[in-house]
Formats: sequence, C-alpha cells, structure tokens
Amino acid sequence: MTIEEFLTEWNNADTRVLVHTSGSTGKPKPLWVEKSRMLNSARITCDFLRLKAGDTALLCMPLDYIAGKMVVVRSIERNLRLINVKPSGHPLSDDSLRQANALQEEITFAAMIPLQVYNSLQVPQERERLRKIRQLIIGGGAIDDHLAEALKDFPHAVWSTYGMTETLSHIALRRLNGDSASDWYEPFDSVEVNLNTDGCLIINAPAACSKPLVTNDRAELQTISLSNDKHKQVRFRILGRRDNVIDSGGIKIQIEEVERALKAHLTEEYAITSIRDKKFGERVVLLTTSEDTDSINTICQRILPKYWQPRLILHTTSIPQTATGKPARAEIKALADTLCQ
Repeated sequence: MTIEEFLTEWNNADTRVLVHTSGSTGKPKPLWVEKSRMLNSARITCDFLRLKAGDTALLCMPLDYIAGKMVVVRSIERNLRLINVKPSGHPLSDDSLRQANALQEEITFAAMIPLQVYNSLQVPQERERLRKIRQLIIGGGAIDDHLAEALKDFPHAVWSTYGMTETLSHIALRRLNGDSASDWYEPFDSVEVNLNTDGCLIINAPAACSKPLVTNDRAELQTISLSNDKHKQVRFRILGRRDNVIDSGGIKIQIEEVERALKAHLTEEYAITSIRDKKFGERVVLLTTSEDTDSINTICQRILPKYWQPRLILHTTSIPQTATGKPARAEIKALADTLCQ
C-alpha cells in the first residue's frame, strides 16, 4: 500500500480501516478497526512523547500493517511533518533519505523494528542519524541484550513498545536507555492490565479497544508506588506466548525463554520449535542456518537446563519470518516436521 492509497482510504466516508495482523503465529488475518479509535491511540502516544505540530515523523515501515498506518495517523492527529521513505533494512541510508528529499532533515520521531535499528547501528553515518532521533520507538519483535546494550548510551529517548494490531499499535512502553531504563513495560494512564487464570495478560484500553482483550502473552505483573505513595501503578514483563509453550513429558518449556538463553552463545540464525513425540508428547527442536550442528549441540548441553535441551538440531538455509520481521512460528514448526520426515 502506498501513502496515497492509505490517505484515500482514511479520507473516505467509511468510519473503519482494514488492517491485517502480522502473521507471527499463523496466516495474517484481516481486521476492521475504527478510525476514531486509531486517532485516540495516536493522541495518547503523541501526548506521552510530547510531540507537537511541526515535528518530523519518519515513516519507514509498510503501510499494510498497523505500525506503519499509525505513524501516518499520528502525523495527522498532531500535524507532524511526515518523512516517507521506502521500507527497507536501512531506512537512514543516504539513498533512502535522498529519495524522500530528507537528507538534511532532523527527525523528531521514528518507529522501527529491531532489524532496522540493528542495521543502522552497523553503518557509522546511519548510526549517527539514529542517535539524533528525539523519540525512537522499537516494536514488532524482541530486542535482544546486545541490541539493548548498544542503545544504552543514546542521548535521546529510546523505547521498546508492547502492543498488537488489535490494540492499534502499542499500549505500553519501556525505556531502553537513561536512568529510567527498565525490563518492565509501563502501560499508558488510560490502560489497565491484569492476568487470567492461565497467566496471560488482559488489556483494558477503552480508548483503543471496545472491550478488554485477552492476549496469548504469558506475563508477570508488578505493582509499584508512585512518588506520593498514594497512587500505585501496575507494570508488566512478558514471559512468552501461551501458544509457544512446549509440553514435553509434562515439563512446560517456553520457547522464547530457551531462545533468550542461547542468544549470547549462537552467532548463526536459529529458532526453537517442537515436533510430536509418541512418548513425551512433544520434543524440543532447534533449527539453525549453521551447518556445524555438533558444536551447537555442545553449547546447548553446556548452557541449557536438561529439559530445555533440543532433542534434535536441524540445519536449514533460512529461518522463516513474517513480513514484519517476527519469527513465523507456524512455518518454523512445519519446516521442522518436513525436515524430520
């Protein structure tokens, strides 16, 4: 979708816009959302980040998904000057900015996925431009420890976002740099969070969602007292998705936790998944683009608890991802099944 196509859709008589989920757990699904709620969400973010009319916003993500659309809606709501670059892994490159006639523009606000941030850090000129962004929000995928460490000394605010298509982008942020850096997401003032009996996050964000949303994200809550000790805030951190739990012989293994444990030790791309097993129900499987599976097996035995260790390590040429850069879990699982046949 082009910016012109989205603006035509936004300005038509329909009160809703068609968006698609990212497809991280299966096939992307269409979803109709109300324009008024998109404006509410945009207003909340702009207020929190103190964006004002005339500030610049970088659009560097596809308009087919909610993240890209919401950058435009924030620009409409707050009268921001939109810098529209072609979605790519290097949105701050000379070529990208030159095509948008924005080589000399200072960027106030940008929303990126982790891969774009990582790539920008590898090129000195792009890294310097990244450091100058006043408000940088990163979403659409996990931020590993190495990336977080590289952002710690940035002079301006860098945030990790939590949200989904159904919540019209993010409903909570956590700071990645500065004195207020944290592992915990803090919901916006208008958002309430809780857990259901399965330990999954429940989001009540009336400005963006017509009813509370029960997610598949297993979370931990923490209640903290604010400065005057009369008001309390509930913040949260994500443990992993409920549908990413492997049940092997009665032991429940969270896929994301295993991947995080291996992150500092594996240099090639990899993913954890499972295959069916007659005895244990499921077996842990590691897919990797490395051909040296014996070395990876040695690392897993040294680093991981016994029940987390992969029973199979399989080589593949690539790890399936969604269009927004997330692990395509359903495709990864299907690939493991195919490789085991």
